Amino acid sequence: MTRILVTGANGYIGAHVVKALMRAGATVVAADRSPDASTRYPEGVVAVPGDIFADPEGLFDRAGKLDVVVHLAWEKGFVHNDPVHIRRLPDHLRFLEAAIAAGVPQLVALGTMHEVGYHEGAIDESTPTAPRSLYGIAKDALRRSLGVVSEGKDVTVQWLRCFYIHGDDERGSSIFGKIAAAARSGQREFPFTSGKNRYDFIEVDELAEQIAAVALQTRVTGIINCCTGEPVSLADEVEAYIAQHGYDITLAYGAFPDRAYDSPGVWGDATKIRQVLEAGPSA
Repeated sequence: MTRILVTGANGYIGAHVVKALMRAGATVVAADRSPDASTRYPEGVVAVPGDIFADPEGLFDRAGKLDVVVHLAWEKGFVHNDPVHIRRLPDHLRFLEAAIAAGVPQLVALGTMHEVGYHEGAIDESTPTAPRSLYGIAKDALRRSLGVVSEGKDVTVQWLRCFYIHGDDERGSSIFGKIAAAARSGQREFPFTSGKNRYDFIEVDELAEQIAAVALQTRVTGIINCCTGEPVSLADEVEAYIAQHGYDITLAYGAFPDRAYDSPGVWGDATKIRQVLEAGPSA
């Protein structure tokens, strides 16, 4: 049975990944900085207490033998220009170096399409990166650094580029969660952008299944887009979300300008994730 350490295991994405891995038959070893995180894990999860950044070497000693590390932990992921992204970068690298030193044979780390920066069209693993936010800069720097420290080591590295996530919106901080909160509070109008930009939206449970599928195989490696491969306008996606949930709220188009670092249309090339899903777990 594959034994997988998941960091950020009680986070917005992590909680869904833990369940997806368990459904696939993996043994999940969970790490999360929240003091009460262990009380919220599903039955059968092995909790490893402690801050993963305070003493990563000690954490791997306590965790025991691991087949995979899925590194999802990240602060302020929805606040793209918070300085914490850069300040925490050395901690993330030290953690991943500790995993390599502990002999973990497979590392799965969560990236973002914001590493690429302004781009129009499909993103694949060869698309040049020029991030325009602190979040994108930090993720891109971690990806490049992990490539350097893992070179020549006996470890498989998979870097997962996530696109635009929704679902479980009460736990998230995306536009969908904000609209849900506004509707529940009785707000009748929601200030919005033009809504014309087209993005690759993925539901968090589908994303979790993709992450779990990658972690359970080693045939497909390197940069892997976790996406649908289908661009949809922000307006269409949000209007559909409002209708699906029956919210009595309308969008005030043009109240906010579109972000300068967002492209008119960007989506993931889904070739590699489809290969992973079609092939199934490694033998």
